[in-house]
Amino acid sequence: MNNRKVALITGGSRGIGLGIAKCLAADGLDLAINGLRPEEGLGTALTDLRNYGGEVIYSQGNIAAAGERERILSQVKNRLGRLDVLVNNAGIAPRERRDILQASEESFIHVLGTNLQGPYFLTQSVANWMIEQKKARTDFQGCIITISSISATVASPDRGEYCIAKAGLGMMTRLFAVRLGEFDIPVYEIRPGIVRTDMTAAVTDKYDRLLEQGLTLQNRWGSPEDVGRVVSAIVRDAFSYSTGQVFMVDGGLTIPRL
Repeated sequence: MNNRKVALITGGSRGIGLGIAKCLAADGLDLAINGLRPEEGLGTALTDLRNYGGEVIYSQGNIAAAGERERILSQVKNRLGRLDVLVNNAGIAPRERRDILQASEESFIHVLGTNLQGPYFLTQSVANWMIEQKKARTDFQGCIITISSISATVASPDRGEYCIAKAGLGMMTRLFAVRLGEFDIPVYEIRPGIVRTDMTAAVTDKYDRLLEQGLTLQNRWGSPEDVGRVVSAIVRDAFSYSTGQVFMVDGGLTIPRL
């Protein structure tokens, strides 16, 4: 049996997911990285993670598809033998931002498939596997962390499907926290704010202006590592008595002000 903790990070080869992966690799975890791109298209991401000294596998697959979720978990089981941490991070933006009065049902289904349905049923499968591990090993300490967004509560009418998906992840966290309480498997949600990634590259100018105007209390972009350090603290068991809680990583953006 592998004695190092194993984390599965969906969408872990870029952006926030890669920032999380780097922090967990530095803490000595072995990693299973999931993404949509073929492995040869990841650049140096996997090599950089392996340089921390742990084992890193890549499992290409679309978490919106049931068969691919099953294959991803089978690869983790067969190659790493255990799973201590699930980080639900994979997410997509609408292909086109459209006002909710004109937005299409097709876009709604597409976004919710990856951003809500996929994490929900992946968490279901992982939760059952963690329960099995808990019963087999008294020292097992697993946790589930979902990367949501301030969009869970901050309304953006030109990407309603994205906001609804993120709001749904909040309830997903609570539901699994309640259900897994008897097994002492804590479940958490992290809501990042304005984070500099490839997903926000197209709106950099917009948010640069808003930051200059005082959008956040801490006057800067967030970084993927800002989120990664919170994940790292959770995995180190710093918040073992806080299941179901939401961690804001938004520079104070969502604090109501007069």
